[in-house]
Amino acid sequence: MIPDKPTTIKEIAKILKISVSTVSRALNDHSSIGLTTKMRVKKLAAELNYEPNQRAIQFLHGKSFVIGVILPELSESFFSAAISGIEDVAYKRNYTVLLAQSHDDAEREKILVAKMKTQRVDGLLVSVSKTTSTYEHFDVFKKSNIPVVFFDRIPPIKDIHYVSSNLETGTFDAVNFLLKKGHRTIGMINGPNTLLASHERKEGYIKAMTANRLKFDPSLILNCDLSEEGTIAAMDTMLNHRRKPTAIVTFNDYVALFAMRYAKSLNLQDIDFVSYANLPIINYMDHTPIASVEQFPYKQGKKAADILIDLINKPKNESGTEQAYYNVIVESELILSNRK
Repeated sequence: MIPDKPTTIKEIAKILKISVSTVSRALNDHSSIGLTTKMRVKKLAAELNYEPNQRAIQFLHGKSFVIGVILPELSESFFSAAISGIEDVAYKRNYTVLLAQSHDDAEREKILVAKMKTQRVDGLLVSVSKTTSTYEHFDVFKKSNIPVVFFDRIPPIKDIHYVSSNLETGTFDAVNFLLKKGHRTIGMINGPNTLLASHERKEGYIKAMTANRLKFDPSLILNCDLSEEGTIAAMDTMLNHRRKPTAIVTFNDYVALFAMRYAKSLNLQDIDFVSYANLPIINYMDHTPIASVEQFPYKQGKKAADILIDLINKPKNESGTEQAYYNVIVESELILSNRK
């Protein structure tokens, strides 16, 4: 007969006339409990629809077995791939993922960080919003000795754990590729200055131009907010430049899509575009970038989750001195388009 209320370990112990600790150990396959006793306990537990008290387990281990994830937009293929990597690791290591989206809003991100703390997550994975310019809201985790690992969009601050793609070398390869194709006036529609990734792209651009003994023209690099309107505004400025670019490097595939669609509306078909992320959407474009920098989002998410759970399970540093920080760089790769 199925009981009306959840069965407890005490009730199982009473029916079998054994101690509560014996039942607990039997349910957890403790080596000190004989096979016969384990089978009796598990059989009765199944008959009574016993379910472990998660709160009691969390209290016993001092963990919630939940990790928080805050990312800009799950609708973007890049972050969908990253969350797949995170969830695969969490599943294998018996953790649950609590997911939230900042929608690229710094104030929303701050609220979400506070809520994650209230939900008592064991650790936090974050890809910061494009409007985030201060990072004090993460201090609440540091003060509580709860690990935070940033991935992809990482803040430009010291003493943090992070996993990111090598965008500087990826940009160098992209610009160098365009130069080898004969382009000499190359524009860049970059992201917001608040993102470290924007600075890394700029550095890669400058190094590629310098390596090819070409003068760097800072007016050919424009920042935008990554929206379609922002991209179009940047394109207007770029197309009216005294040195009209014959090729443009865009912050990501979405910006490339906005830019190419706008160029097409102006009957400009002779501009070559290179983007980042190498997302599946580029396979459905009428006019695709001639190359895209692969940033391996699944790999980034997987590695970040592994690091976070390792940090959660790592013995606390009793000396009070800070342990070494994980700074993992995933090498990017320039992927050439299959278009003819």
